[in-house]
Amino acid sequence: MTHIGFIGSGLIGSQLARRALANGHSVTMSNSRGPETLAGLITELGDNATAGTVRDAATNGDIVVVTVPMAAIETIPADLVAGKIVIDTNNYYFERDGHIPALDAAQTTVSQVLQDQLPESYVVKAFNNIAFGDITSDATPAGTSDRRALPIAGDFAEANATVADLIDGFGFDVIVTGPLADSWRFERDQPAYGVRAAHDELRDQLAAAERIITPAA
Repeated sequence: MTHIGFIGSGLIGSQLARRALANGHSVTMSNSRGPETLAGLITELGDNATAGTVRDAATNGDIVVVTVPMAAIETIPADLVAGKIVIDTNNYYFERDGHIPALDAAQTTVSQVLQDQLPESYVVKAFNNIAFGDITSDATPAGTSDRRALPIAGDFAEANATVADLIDGFGFDVIVTGPLADSWRFERDQPAYGVRAAHDELRDQLAAAERIITPAA
């Protein structure tokens, strides 16, 4: 059993927690408003779920899921996630996040920004291209015909393999696209973003991706 800490317990975080618990893991949920605001969610999730602070989630998690907007990544306690796998679910929306010049100019990726913020962690990009409801509704056992596949990216092969195994348990095939520098291939406005695809179709979508330059405001 793996203990997974969630920094961010909104639509994506809560759905991932449901899949984690269904597969025998335990979770610590956190958000920016304090553990008392998560009482209803914890009651729903059951005995293997607890609420805590962001620091609790970072400390308790063998794996830590970061599912917060760009503006909040500076609040993640880098010291407490050092040496740990950190799953990044985020996407860059300049309408929400404000313009970030390096992302607008396609000089880096969202997850590379997080990796720079957490230099002693092993960041893996995952779950950013799937609608939150599909995390539970589209999950199927390994070997299911036309099983949905999800892409991941990361700079560390062992971390990628661990996250791929976790996602397989959650109910999805996995394609490792490469390092974090390649994670733009399944970000916003790319063919693989938000579209249900089995393994071979997803591979084609990733290959068809084209890097986008966002005009500055």
